[in-house]
Amino acid sequence: MSHSIASDNAVPTTSVLALIPARGGSKGVPRKNVRRLGGKPLIQYACECGTQSRYVTRTVVSTDCPEIAQAALAAGAEAPFLRPADLARDDSPTLDVVQHALAWLRTQQAWVPEVVVLLQPTAPLRRATHVDAALERFLPSDADSLVSVRALEAHYNPHWQFEIQEGRLRVFTGEPLSQLIPRRQSLSTTYTRNGAIYAFRRRCLEQTGSIYGDHCLAYEMPTELSINIDTMDDWRAAEAYFARHPEASNAA
Repeated sequence: MSHSIASDNAVPTTSVLALIPARGGSKGVPRKNVRRLGGKPLIQYACECGTQSRYVTRTVVSTDCPEIAQAALAAGAEAPFLRPADLARDDSPTLDVVQHALAWLRTQQAWVPEVVVLLQPTAPLRRATHVDAALERFLPSDADSLVSVRALEAHYNPHWQFEIQEGRLRVFTGEPLSQLIPRRQSLSTTYTRNGAIYAFRRRCLEQTGSIYGDHCLAYEMPTELSINIDTMDDWRAAEAYFARHPEASNAA
């Protein structure tokens, strides 16, 4: 499904591809992309984020699996090709998957987007409203990219992380133990990628071979909505969220 970008004086009109990488093989949660969560296949959440976004021009799923392709089509996204098997292994770099999709769209359909938004299906609590808010920050900027993050709990702060060297405990940042920051309130907030949104300009990828470039913006999301499904424990956490918030499966 494709549609026109909404008119907004603050956000420039540009072609935006929402790309959803979804291979058939999955060891942590077998068949997770078509497994039902909150009453719908997992991949449907990512597809709806793209198709319901105000700024996304096209939503395309890159998969090697016909069953996933059919689920994507049923959810309103496009699945115009099947990804080669050598790009659907456990160790296949996401960068190669992105480059393959862009090359296919260029050579087969003569379509070249200016911006790509990578929407991994493993983040089912991300919404189209998050995608729009991220793009509203990214598109008018001169940044190369934008990545969604969540704040880390204090005990994951680098100043409270340690390593063991020759049996001796050392602070990860290199500071002496005698200068260890004693209070949580004195720590600066640190963040980690939550896997929900990666937006970048095509020219950044072409010029640097990276989706990040030198100027990357951050889009912070709530920790509660930052579940990223890699294991059955993650899946159960997502199920528990939908059990507490049954309306979330229909949220945009």
